[in-house]
Amino acid sequence: MIGVMSVSRTATRTRSTSESTVELELNLDGTGESHIDTSVPFFDHMLTAFAKHSLTDLTVRASGDTNIDAHHTVEDISIVLGQAIREALGDKSGISRYGDALVPLDEALAQAVVDISGRPYLVHSGEPAGFEHHLIGGHFTGSLVRHVFEAITFGAGLTVHMRVLGGRDPHHIAEAEFKAFARAFRQAKALDPDVVGIPSTKGAL
Repeated sequence: MIGVMSVSRTATRTRSTSESTVELELNLDGTGESHIDTSVPFFDHMLTAFAKHSLTDLTVRASGDTNIDAHHTVEDISIVLGQAIREALGDKSGISRYGDALVPLDEALAQAVVDISGRPYLVHSGEPAGFEHHLIGGHFTGSLVRHVFEAITFGAGLTVHMRVLGGRDPHHIAEAEFKAFARAFRQAKALDPDVVGIPSTKGAL
């Protein structure tokens, strides 16, 4: 296990298009420290929560055409975050692989189940009618929450089941989702001393 624990699970990635520029660094074996400046304030808040509750050190610097709307910048950051997670996980040797978290935020309740499977798949349900049209903080459309998880899931090669079990306030619902995902991912990425090699009968994830 000493060999597994000594592997650096970090990644540094950039992405530059006509719509946005993203620089991202992460350490899967961090303490939850974050330095986030996406130019989209509510997304800063969500990524800070993800870092804190997943114990992932995360630095994100991004800018984009937010004068049009937040979509392009949020999408590109999420793509890069997913790719960085995949890179940092390496061959996934010694990981727990699965994680499950049920997280409340006042009246909101969300559950996330994560499998670091190598097979991208997102099942997302339960957001109340009209949530997708709400502007959280006046700039972050509710529909972007699902879009963020789609981009991370496909970039990182995760299977994610996300359910909103209750909630009224859009801010609370979104934050409960991000925190549930973070807590489930924290369990899944954790190095398990009882796991020898890659936790799959196929020998690869």
